[in-house]
Amino acid sequence: MRLRGQLLLILLLLPAAALAAQPSSAPDVFLITIDTLRADHVGCYGDSSIRTPALDRLCREGIRFSRAFTPSPITNTSHASILTGLNPSRHGVTDFGVPLAASHRTLAELLKTKGYHTAAFIGAVILDSNGLAPGLDRGFDFYDNFPANAPAASHWGRVERRGGDVVRRAQRWLTTHRTGPRFVWVHLYDPHDPYEPPPPFDAQYRGRPYDGEIAYADSALGQFLSFLDRNGWYRDALIIVVGDHGEGLGEHQEETHGIFLYDSTLHVPLIVKLPGGQSAGEELGNQVRTTDILPTVLDLVGFPASAEFDGEPLQPLWEGRKEAERLAPGETDYPLRFGWAPLRSLRAGGYKFIEAPRPEFYDLRADAGELRNLYEPWNERVQKLRAQLAEIRSRAPQSQPPAAGAVNPLTLQELKALGYLGTDPGSTAVPEPSLLPDPKDKIVLQNLLHSAMLADEEGRPAEARTALQKVVEADPKSAVARLQLGQIELKEGNYEKAAGYLAEARALRPQDSAAALYHGQALEKSGKLAAAGEALEDSLRLTPGQFPARQLLGRIYLQMGNLKAAQDQFEAAVFLEPKNVEGRMELARVFLQGQRPADALTQLTAAAQITPGNAGVQELLAQVYTALGKDDLARKASARAAILRKKKAP
Repeated sequence: MRLRGQLLLILLLLPAAALAAQPSSAPDVFLITIDTLRADHVGCYGDSSIRTPALDRLCREGIRFSRAFTPSPITNTSHASILTGLNPSRHGVTDFGVPLAASHRTLAELLKTKGYHTAAFIGAVILDSNGLAPGLDRGFDFYDNFPANAPAASHWGRVERRGGDVVRRAQRWLTTHRTGPRFVWVHLYDPHDPYEPPPPFDAQYRGRPYDGEIAYADSALGQFLSFLDRNGWYRDALIIVVGDHGEGLGEHQEETHGIFLYDSTLHVPLIVKLPGGQSAGEELGNQVRTTDILPTVLDLVGFPASAEFDGEPLQPLWEGRKEAERLAPGETDYPLRFGWAPLRSLRAGGYKFIEAPRPEFYDLRADAGELRNLYEPWNERVQKLRAQLAEIRSRAPQSQPPAAGAVNPLTLQELKALGYLGTDPGSTAVPEPSLLPDPKDKIVLQNLLHSAMLADEEGRPAEARTALQKVVEADPKSAVARLQLGQIELKEGNYEKAAGYLAEARALRPQDSAAALYHGQALEKSGKLAAAGEALEDSLRLTPGQFPARQLLGRIYLQMGNLKAAQDQFEAAVFLEPKNVEGRMELARVFLQGQRPADALTQLTAAAQITPGNAGVQELLAQVYTALGKDDLARKASARAAILRKKKAP
């Protein structure tokens, strides 16, 4: 009997021991997105000229998908697809600053229902949920947005973070959130242009800065994997690494990305390391999509199957189950920023169809570089792909995206610093996109615009002017070129010339709030106060939430002697940015002029609490106390102002 009892105990314990050897049913999930990463510039994807040891390790210890495609060549749009499992036309984030609708649940929101702790660490303000990517933070316990008060002159820390910094931030959070399950998204922006690899990668990849940035991003990824190793979190974690989109690098004359839908910008690396190292080293050639990532994660953590996504779980592929080929659609509305036609594409059966004013059709097996356009409207494959693309688009909601001006004009400066440019989207009266110019006919101009933007950002205004003048000569209707020229002349102090260019930009795009803002600034500097006020009012009608426009308009009204209008604008400015000391000081000056010292005191008291060491606030307080008949307090405020001025003196 004793022997039978021992055998029974062993049999009962065996399943428990087997379970203990298996990864947790709710593994940690780490999603690493590497911006602007072409698949063919990664070591384990066949590029022997670059060192990517971290990505190569994941290829050895995970599953490499050799034919993965993004539905969008734009950063915030492509990430919205990764985080929702939906195509851009479904989730609606087809441009910068467009909010992700609450009806579309993010991966973080879904994992929260499974008890996950969630955090996101982004490498650029293009994914900041307070500005260019509203709604992407939903479901995250912590979303590492950029500080609103970063020095305007800085690039690092204001609009972009190095990969090493992003990884360190993620590691700090993980160190203080050691119990699982955890979902952490890490976004490495480094390979995005302008390419500036740090040492030693700048020297190692001299003449190849894009590859230098990839190698650096890989080193940051390697630091993160080593951190997971040291803490014992690597083995049983689900780790997914994916490029959000690729880079043109001159193919099809596209230097960067966003305009075209060729494989150079849609083909991305996708690596999935499963808990416990299952299926390690496997390579799968099935056509897959980045929209498949969310359903895959949900499948692996035990969510019931759902048909609400455009993507599908990848698990059947590594389990060897046969299935129909997955269709890979693509879309870009970025050309609309330049007044050009948006594009749509579908990749299926070894062929690619691109819907454009001049449609394109490629046999990818015979022409992987998409160099020979075989389009004929009567071709059966063209007709099939066109019908399939129409069916995919029919699933999209019929509601239109937000009107032009949804993005604050000053946010366009952040876009420029991150390698994107253009005026407000959608400001075209053309009812049918196919009637707009084909981007193929404009790509040389886009490259000139891009090079001008980089030259301006890097302090080479003469070079920027030359490039922009070429654009204007080639395309007299280019609002973008005139807007850039106006901004350059405004920065250089050539206010009359700036006002001329910006007036032309506004005439071409009357719904462009950025052009109206800069036009108002140029006119104000030229001394044309009434015209400047009209331009600023126009800008605010299009985009009301602009603190600088409100503040400047208030100053203009003050100079014109219209105290009531000035007060309205300064009060709106303070409402928009309550912690902006200058805005409160401006409002206090209006109250002082209007014989309302008590109201001025309220504003200055709040300003003094925000920045106790501001000499200007103390000087204004002295004037207010004098107006209130409190001479002793006025003397004390004047004395404090003098001390503060002396401390700041060189």
